[in-house]
Amino acid sequence: MKITKYSLFAFGAMTILASAARAQQPAKARNLVVFLMDGYRWRELFEGADSSILFDKKYNKIDSAWTVAKYWDSDIHIRRRKLMPFVWETMAAKGQLLGNRNYGNFVNVENKYWFSYPGRSEAFTGYYDSAVNSNEYPDNPNINVLEFIDQQPGYHGKVVSFASWDAVARILNRTRNHMLVNIPGEDLPGESLSPQEKDANTWQHTLPEIFGKGERLDATTYALAKSYLMASHPRVLYIDLGDNDDFAHQGDYDDYLDAGHYADAMFKDIWNTLQQDPFYKDQTDLLVFPDHGRGTGSGWTSHGARVAHSDETYLLAMGPGIAPRGEVKSAGQLYQAQYAQTMAALLGFHFATAHPVADAAGVVAK
Repeated sequence: MKITKYSLFAFGAMTILASAARAQQPAKARNLVVFLMDGYRWRELFEGADSSILFDKKYNKIDSAWTVAKYWDSDIHIRRRKLMPFVWETMAAKGQLLGNRNYGNFVNVENKYWFSYPGRSEAFTGYYDSAVNSNEYPDNPNINVLEFIDQQPGYHGKVVSFASWDAVARILNRTRNHMLVNIPGEDLPGESLSPQEKDANTWQHTLPEIFGKGERLDATTYALAKSYLMASHPRVLYIDLGDNDDFAHQGDYDDYLDAGHYADAMFKDIWNTLQQDPFYKDQTDLLVFPDHGRGTGSGWTSHGARVAHSDETYLLAMGPGIAPRGEVKSAGQLYQAQYAQTMAALLGFHFATAHPVADAAGVVAK
């Protein structure tokens, strides 16, 4: 992995986060919350509901008129705000939105597979390992930035993950690092749980498993994650959402849009929760990104190396370590592998391990 490739973004028209050397300066943030939206396209994020899909009844199986009323407007700015109001009313004002390809602002996965395990592995290890080529791949041999942060002073035992897909346990290799990586079917452990944690454990077993074995609805994952956040105050919280990808594979565009809308509501709720807690207020950064993109037209239900546009992604960032540049409209190129070093840098660390790690990128410390 050549530094010059990533440095293009650092010194081009779009300014990025400070380099690894600068990252060792005093941190701007003490904590970090990360959301991953599995397979959510940049098109819906930056353009709102896609008319070529929205008005095709084949892809709207519940109430197409209601879906249109909720999410459609001929004005792209109104349309995208209706779909993701927190992103466009708060994150666009206080943070940075990278990846609107209409402005030549490109964010891509570097791996050649364009699906879930490789995409997540690239994002969290900072490294494209061509051997990681299957969603059934065993425990990831590559070190990820979360376990690196977990070993830093003041962070051990305070870096946790909650996922709607059980493969995340292998992607983050909890067998090796013993971090808390909560996956479908698993309750929060312990005898002294808060009332909210107990409720979240109960709810998990009362909702239908509509996506099959090894997956759960994002509402359950979020309930578990938020209850843990409030009770235990982790320093780094990773929430891995899966509804968008699952509904897209089923061809349910109405549910896909709802999943994006409800994810936006989760971003708002977690941000408001952070700002009401002295432990987190003005000391916590928020990042949002997907693991891969997906196709267009009739190909919107799929992704992978044979589906064009499946490598197209984005990065949303907000917090005390991030300059409020809004929707970035200058040309530039960012890669998914740069996220890992970015996470470390926002907390004042330089992520180094046996395998190569791409330069930090995407946001700028104030």
